[in-house]
Amino acid sequence: MAKENAKEGTKEVQKAPKPKKEHVQQKVQMTEARKGAVAPLPKGYKVRLADLYREKVQPALMKDFTLSSPMACPKMTKIVINIGVSEAKENIQALDLAKEDLTVISGQNPQIRKAKKSISNFKLREGMPIGVRVTLRGARMYEFFDRFVSLSVPRIRDFQGFDPRFFDGRGNLNIGLKEHHIFPEVNMEKSPKARGMNITFVTTAGDDKKGKALLEYLGMPFKKPEAKK
Repeated sequence: MAKENAKEGTKEVQKAPKPKKEHVQQKVQMTEARKGAVAPLPKGYKVRLADLYREKVQPALMKDFTLSSPMACPKMTKIVINIGVSEAKENIQALDLAKEDLTVISGQNPQIRKAKKSISNFKLREGMPIGVRVTLRGARMYEFFDRFVSLSVPRIRDFQGFDPRFFDGRGNLNIGLKEHHIFPEVNMEKSPKARGMNITFVTTAGDDKKGKALLEYLGMPFKKPEAKK
């Protein structure tokens, strides 16, 4: 009898139902939300720029650099946005306002950045909050890039293209902006003070030539080289 009960128990364990795909997707969305996502993207939502990369950018890069495999093709992996808030030393509400602005700009909850060491000349203590940062990947990364190039960049005063010298030698582009008001999502009444910010576009290019070609195909405007006299 004991053996029969043991066999029946084994069968019951083996017949345990597998988790449905819907449940797995819900768990993934909940994990993303804990990491900082404001809300999961709608089911079946298509990202225009991600489709553009697969259908047009990737084949063009393979042709330009004679790459034999799509896996060797450079791609964008993440976008990091930083806003420094020096006045947070005296007014902590300034940090809350910067966090709110970065949330509406990126669509994701930012991290509070704290000072790593104390500097007496700047009245800075270790652990003091001095800025906010957000890291975008996947669909949210492509969505931000699309909005940045299509809506925000045209609002930059006297803009003539980003300087290719902003690349770091490994195919990553670092852009410094003087004011965050170029983003239409920012409420000018709530946030009248212009804040500077730094945006880093991280790629797998490995060198600046491939990195520039990748971002240029995706729509990033660069300065045209001056004609030789």
